[in-house]
Amino acid sequence: MQTLLGEVFELSQPRVNEWVHRLLPILKVALDELGVLPERDPQHFAQSEPQHGERPELIIDGTERRRQRPKSPAKQADVYSGKKKTHCDKNVVLVQAKTKRVGFLSQTYVGKTHDKKIVDTEPITYPPDTILYKDTGFQGYEPGVAQTYQPKKSPGRENSRRPRSGRTEQSPASGSGSNMPWRG
Repeated sequence: MQTLLGEVFELSQPRVNEWVHRLLPILKVALDELGVLPERDPQHFAQSEPQHGERPELIIDGTERRRQRPKSPAKQADVYSGKKKTHCDKNVVLVQAKTKRVGFLSQTYVGKTHDKKIVDTEPITYPPDTILYKDTGFQGYEPGVAQTYQPKKSPGRENSRRPRSGRTEQSPASGSGSNMPWRG
């Protein structure tokens, strides 16, 4: 990334690194003043999430960011993600399904940490009557929300949503083969 920025702005990579570290705190303050920074405290997520009169529809997912391979074999083992076959850091995000705005960003964990373990470590409080869409990385995660949807593998390309803990309704799959609202 810094190499690309160096090429675009005709700067050396070390100079780009210096500017990135100078400008990131300024960007963070500006985003905070605009009220668009995601919540980092899972206990305050329900209060920080704006309510627009509708039932909140949220998507929870784990994200992985590549990182430089550590020199120490012990550290390599910690940050190695077998899923991506690379060394990475991991966060869990909650995104509003309609606006695509990131409402919550968990703390950063090493790459081998499972998505469900992160949410078990950081129990998130949700707004009332929330509908939560989750992927199979959150198998067994049943927070106190109105409904949860999780895709289920079926024969062929046809997918369906399966009920979770009695709070989930069965929904038909979309024509595209995906049953999650953000995938078309």
